Amino acid sequence: MTHKYKNAEDSTIEISELMRPSCANFSGKVNGGYILNLMDQIAFACASKYSETYCVTASVDTVNFLKPIEVGELVTMKASINYVGKSSMVVGIRVEAQNIQTGIVKHCNSSYFTMVAKNDDGKSVSVPGLILSSESQIRRFLETIKRIEIKHKWKKEFDEDKFVLDAKHIKVLESYNVQVNI
Repeated sequence: MTHKYKNAEDSTIEISELMRPSCANFSGKVNGGYILNLMDQIAFACASKYSETYCVTASVDTVNFLKPIEVGELVTMKASINYVGKSSMVVGIRVEAQNIQTGIVKHCNSSYFTMVAKNDDGKSVSVPGLILSSESQIRRFLETIKRIEIKHKWKKEFDEDKFVLDAKHIKVLESYNVQVNI
């Protein structure tokens, strides 16, 4: 059986949108939920373009709003495939905002969306393998492997059915702003 492989560049998508007052929250900055919605759209487009099939969002990791986005700024989102599994893909998204009067560009957010390829019956389907052709693509792939490993370890350690509270947990909590009453 031969495997199909594709370049990460085959998935790259870039969108830009001018931020309008209707996108603002009560403090006058662009609403984070609006940005997340745009990010989900570009992740879908990127994953669907790469896999050549319908995709759904399985998870969103590491959403850090680094700098606020102002009304009137031009927001550009760049997305590409960073990692592929059997039916899943991790889409890396970089969000930048540009002041259109000064030309100054600021990095506002980077995030990772795990998307899963589906067929018409809603069953997961295989995705092409990923050709890594640069040091940054290799780094991104390896970073994703590490994030997945950490996520599995964390999930296993704190599994609701297997978690056993002991003195070490209580000791950790002593340095936090909590009061334990059990």
